[in-house]
Amino acid sequence: MSFLESQQVVKRYAAHLALDQVSISVPENSIFGLLGPNGAGKTTLIRIINQITGPDEGQILLKGHPLAPEDIARIGYLPEERGLYKKMKVGEQALYLARLKGMSRPAALKRLKYWFEKFEIQPWWDKKVEELSKGMQQKVQFIVTILHEPELLIFDEPFSGFDPINANLLKEEILELKKKGSTIIFSTHNMSSVEELCDHITLVNNGKAILSGPVPEVRQQFSQNLIELEFSGSLDALEGRLSDHYKIETRQSLQERHKLLIRMPQDAAPNALLAALSPAEHLHAYHEVLPGMNEVFITVVNQNKTSR
Repeated sequence: MSFLESQQVVKRYAAHLALDQVSISVPENSIFGLLGPNGAGKTTLIRIINQITGPDEGQILLKGHPLAPEDIARIGYLPEERGLYKKMKVGEQALYLARLKGMSRPAALKRLKYWFEKFEIQPWWDKKVEELSKGMQQKVQFIVTILHEPELLIFDEPFSGFDPINANLLKEEILELKKKGSTIIFSTHNMSSVEELCDHITLVNNGKAILSGPVPEVRQQFSQNLIELEFSGSLDALEGRLSDHYKIETRQSLQERHKLLIRMPQDAAPNALLAALSPAEHLHAYHEVLPGMNEVFITVVNQNKTSR
């Protein structure tokens, strides 16, 4: 079931067409990657979902119903542009933002205490925001985004400025939020994070949705017929049995153990390469090597440029 859908959404700014009939479908209780280069239209779509601005055409559906003003309470949004008040104390500000989300003071204090202890920032409660590092400020904003336990969470470049340890902490919390039932839209340029976290993606470029689907299917769609083969035995003997249609892209050898990256013919049967191994050779590993999301991203965006 789709938790959120955009249907043929169009948004214009003067002569600029920011979104051109963009449709996405975000499955319930999933992490959905909204991807694209700078200026592609991602932030415009996110702003429409958050009702900061409205579409010129099309509509947003939340659980099958047109998005309404009261639905904003069901959404938590962490924008790329951070927005804490620099001169305000951290705890006071977090409590203020929680109250804006409709939480009672006792409930907000209880949850804030839990999260501040979990993220090890409780000593900063009475410090001014400007005294915090960028990473610390982002932790505070993450907390106030999720504090009211919204059904839909939107994270725009949430790992920007984080060191690897804190980025990993945030990834674990995002996965835990999904496990507890949240639906998450995740916008980023970090394709390794997409592979780690996302179930589905839509790639937007020049205001159009140009690629959508579950991450494994998207990667499979761009398969280059590459097989990694690891075996013990004679490399020369195996190469002699392979036809010219099999191209060895890379070789790594240590004594009699070899690892090969082989490009298969387009029409080759899945087990054709295995048939070339003789009983004298011992197979250690055999698997297809799919392109990463970074490679898919670059390929699709470049294809989109040439087709315009």
